[in-house]
Amino acid sequence: MGSELLRLREVMDKLRSPGGCPWDAEQDHASLLKYLLEESYEFIEAVENNDKADMKEELGDLLLQVYFHSRMAEEDIDSPFDIEDVAKGVADKLIRRHPHVFGETKVGSSEEVLENWESQKAAEKGRTSLIDGVPLAQPALSLATKIIYRINKLDAQLPISKSVSISPEITEDQFGELLLGLIAQAVEKGIDPEAALRSAAKSLIERIKIHESR
Repeated sequence: MGSELLRLREVMDKLRSPGGCPWDAEQDHASLLKYLLEESYEFIEAVENNDKADMKEELGDLLLQVYFHSRMAEEDIDSPFDIEDVAKGVADKLIRRHPHVFGETKVGSSEEVLENWESQKAAEKGRTSLIDGVPLAQPALSLATKIIYRINKLDAQLPISKSVSISPEITEDQFGELLLGLIAQAVEKGIDPEAALRSAAKSLIERIKIHESR
């Protein structure tokens, strides 16, 4: 472990230990979730603004969340783990899921890399459904995107109605404007776009379950 990473671990340990910070000592995994989300959004904003100074700071805040949760996990009586276990787990996973780098597997494109990743992930976790492991509480747009990504990547034969067609040449900006226009119309009609899309995503999930049960 690098010296600054070790120093961060020592600082976090002192804050969490008796005689440290009362606020830090009172926290648990659930109470910190809002900060993890907040820091993630702040990093996204820094990337969108191409602000390297903010990116460095926000990455530090995200790293703090990893160390904080790991330090709390050391106190768990039944299943303790620490930052070393976290780092080992992700390093082992990266090696395991990149057999084209650390093994003998041959790939011809990044598409093949993603397909292999999804297949290995499903096999490792014993997943039997397209929706296994998809966080259902995430925002509706990212939820729908993830489900459709799974359908496409795993070659599931499940057609989705595309009542509004778009040109093959449409750009990202043009598509964004199209979405914005649809949302504006929904708001004008008193429809909550987030709730509407979440309902559609849940409906798609039910169709997936029916499809998989056949």
